Amino acid sequence: MDLKLEVVVIPVSDVDKAKEFYIEKLGFRADADFPIHDGYRIVQVTPPGSGCSVIFGEGLTTAPAGSAQGLHLIVTDIEQAVEELTGRGVDVDGPFHDATGAFHHADGTHRVPGLAPKRPSYGTFAAFSDPDGNEWFLQEVTVRAPGR
Repeated sequence: MDLKLEVVVIPVSDVDKAKEFYIEKLGFRADADFPIHDGYRIVQVTPPGSGCSVIFGEGLTTAPAGSAQGLHLIVTDIEQAVEELTGRGVDVDGPFHDATGAFHHADGTHRVPGLAPKRPSYGTFAAFSDPDGNEWFLQEVTVRAPGR
């Protein structure tokens, strides 16, 4: 049985501000905006090339705005991705890698500025947040692990 992740719900405080950020600044595709009734609105956007969409709005989650952490967008060239996002006005931290050579620490400790030595696939990151503080990472993947 296949199990495919196709939607991630993120909590936001201002739907229109979030919609503008995700579409205009990040370049996500606008899929839907359904204002069902007062207090219930669904906005769906999709990152370029992704099979998974992001949904935010009103009445969709009880999580506090800005509480989504560790969301990852995979890129094949982190330097190009950082340049493009900063050119769109996104405040991006990175590229960086973890001192352990593995996945980055959640609290930002062990973060070393610059590309991972020898630039291994899965080893270099950059980070940014949406207007509410939902935390996103870019991760450079150039060669997929077996089975991926």
